[in-house]
Amino acid sequence: MNTQLPSASQTKDQANRLRTKMAEDGASVGHAKSLELVSHQHGFRDWNTMLAAIGNGPPKGWTIGDKISGTYLSQPFTGHVVSISIMEPGWFRLELHLDESVDVVTSDGFSNFRSRIYGVIGPKGYSAERTSDGQAHLQIDLW
Repeated sequence: MNTQLPSASQTKDQANRLRTKMAEDGASVGHAKSLELVSHQHGFRDWNTMLAAIGNGPPKGWTIGDKISGTYLSQPFTGHVVSISIMEPGWFRLELHLDESVDVVTSDGFSNFRSRIYGVIGPKGYSAERTSDGQAHLQIDLW
């Protein structure tokens, strides 16, 4: 069994890619079957067993005190996790303290620096909220 397990979201992405590739090769399978096949590749007897092993916890690197990086309002940052709470399976509220404050205003006329930020992050590492140009408010580097 692989000791470095992917998240549930990563596993579902793998299953979707596998299903697409198999369909291209003329061997169509359903979503449930592709999840089972990916689970077998990771050494589990079925999808439910793998999902139980993965759990509904946050991705690796999302524990209090861990270093984390990403972008906030399109500004790159590094910082540390101050708090984390589960909102619903796969969604987490993070409080981060940034190593260096980021200016969250794009205007040349004034600035607004933040060193502590909060956000709700989904299974793929970004918030549902978007800026006017379509970028996620908060994006966490997962790998």
